[in-house]
Amino acid sequence: MAAMRKRVALITGGGRGIGFACAKRLAAEDVACVLLDVREDLALEAARSLGPSHRGVAADVTDRAQVVDAFRKAGPVDVIVNSAGISGPTAPAWELDPADVRRVMDVNYMGTFNVCAAGIPGMIERGWGRIVNIASIAGKEGNPNLSAYSASKGAVIALTKSLGKELATKGVLVNAIAPAVIETEMSRGVSKETFDYMVSKIPMGRLGKPEEVAELVAWLASDKLGFSTAAVYDISGGRATY
Repeated sequence: MAAMRKRVALITGGGRGIGFACAKRLAAEDVACVLLDVREDLALEAARSLGPSHRGVAADVTDRAQVVDAFRKAGPVDVIVNSAGISGPTAPAWELDPADVRRVMDVNYMGTFNVCAAGIPGMIERGWGRIVNIASIAGKEGNPNLSAYSASKGAVIALTKSLGKELATKGVLVNAIAPAVIETEMSRGVSKETFDYMVSKIPMGRLGKPEEVAELVAWLASDKLGFSTAAVYDISGGRATY
């Protein structure tokens, strides 16, 4: 009997932060990880740190052709974790440059859309798949002075709900998580005023850790998940109100 193929996860933004934490956690479950990052040096270094079963691939998630090529290099992908994202400028909505807003939407929403669109057909063909989209509590509640980011993450939540319903009978489950502020490089990129506001909203009174996010992602990416799709899971230290 032929040996069972090891499952493969493609993780965007896998070079650092939440994406890399998810890769480490999935690697511990014997999942072969393809770490996709816009920076090739980060992707390769992160993959090397995980061991020989894991690969780093450079791609810009806003470029559909690059995403499709990344899936070609990865081979059959069973798990997708969409973690690539940017916070964008911190300013009142009416002061934002439309080009900056489009950039945030392109990376956070269109990047997620492109990766899902490229990976889903293969999952349908094989009859099994798990997709975890990293949204944000901002996508539910909106953060002041981060309207572009909040809107992009709200769009990721809506996409997740639509895809989950479309794929509900295909063996492919699609869920999102909504973190509050997590200790990552991206969270340090917002203004101190906005950062302090976001932390003040967390009843636990602390930032989340990438490893805590990765634990939830690992469950959502596993066989243990069976009867949940099109859902949004809170990981916000109690901030979420719905």
